[in-house]
Amino acid sequence: MAETTYSIETTIAALVEAKKYSTLRDILSTMNPSDVAYVFEELDNPAALPLLFRLLPKDMAAEAFVEMESEYQELLIQGFSDTELKEVVDELYVDDAVDLVEEMPSNVVKRILRQADPETRRLINEILKYPEDSAGSIMTTEFVSLRPRMTVEEAEKRIRRTGVDKATINTCYVTDQGKLIGAISIRTLLLSEHDDIISDIMEENVISVTTTDDQEDVAQAFTKYNFSAMPVVDKEGRLVGIVTVDDAMDVMEEEATEDMEIMAGMAPSERPYLHTGVVETWKARIPWLLILMLSATLTGIVLNHYESQLVACIILSSFIPMLSGTGGNSGTQASVAIIRGLALDEIDMSNLGEVLWKELRVSLLCGVCLAAANFVKMLAVDMWLLHNGVTVGVAAVVCMTLVFVVLIAKLVGCSLPILAKKLGFDPAVMASPFISTIVDVLSLLIYFRIASLILPELRG
Repeated sequence: MAETTYSIETTIAALVEAKKYSTLRDILSTMNPSDVAYVFEELDNPAALPLLFRLLPKDMAAEAFVEMESEYQELLIQGFSDTELKEVVDELYVDDAVDLVEEMPSNVVKRILRQADPETRRLINEILKYPEDSAGSIMTTEFVSLRPRMTVEEAEKRIRRTGVDKATINTCYVTDQGKLIGAISIRTLLLSEHDDIISDIMEENVISVTTTDDQEDVAQAFTKYNFSAMPVVDKEGRLVGIVTVDDAMDVMEEEATEDMEIMAGMAPSERPYLHTGVVETWKARIPWLLILMLSATLTGIVLNHYESQLVACIILSSFIPMLSGTGGNSGTQASVAIIRGLALDEIDMSNLGEVLWKELRVSLLCGVCLAAANFVKMLAVDMWLLHNGVTVGVAAVVCMTLVFVVLIAKLVGCSLPILAKKLGFDPAVMASPFISTIVDVLSLLIYFRIASLILPELRG
């Protein structure tokens, strides 16, 4: 696939250089709009973009334009005449036009709105009023609306007349004085008699979302109900738009990326990695690194407090990294599983007791298994082969600590995301960085406490 894409890029670049525009038009017209957008973005000569874009058929040009990154869209807009810009904007669905307006600088936005027709401009402004990351902000107003007293024949005529410019016609929505009362699929319409009444054959129990619902919840509804489109209603139940499955997939990707970045200790970025500047990347990473660095000083405080015990039994210090690493890994395992459950609405605050009880049993099994394996390793390698000062007592201290560290790490890892969600915070914030810091401090406290109880040289 990569080789094919490379050959297409090379071919297009060579044809541009040779000014073989007729051949270019023939090649581009056979490609998928997403592939066209990718090839355009990979060209070494961005100045040729407006020229190549003009070779595309009008409908294909709009689809390819939507798939391109905002910086390339801006480059194209700057090369467009007002007439060309109007043609592209007129071909865009309203939700895509809204996304374009949100990404562009103010001077470009003014030009886009100036070229949009009055109805499109009104719809764009209306959608922009909805809260960011809400269902209203990602919906499109281009859907097919039917009346309950229509016959199937009348409905089909309406779909043929108005459906060309709609985001989807697979599902049509039935409204009465603007209120959503039902839905009907094209399949049902095609299999019904022409004189059947829409209200008699429509699905009355329609699942919908409101304009203020969080976009992540809307995306999860697509997964749950396997919809291709989700109706969006206002507080009075009036149908104001639909969210299509492609927009839901974009939200899922965006939210998954955001969670991954937060879990890794980075501020979320809306731009692709290769299109994000060094300074912007630094700004996203440095605050978390500073917070985690300062929080890690707690570990240093604990070590300083038990400095005398480390001097008395120096071999104890060699096992601290292993205990901290195992604790961090155990906590991360639990937190990732819980964050996923929270994201899919499989877990909520009411399940906290059940989650703790399950993780308690899992942690005991994991801890005992790890402790047993580590005890054998310490006796066979450290004590008998390396003779590095490990005694049976030291091995017992390390392995007992290991059981408690795994236990605490998994309980902390599973409970913090749930508590964060309950308090209104992003559960991903409570993932590996903070959990590791908390577990490191607790593991050291447990380690030295057990050591002082078991090892005779530390008593006193």
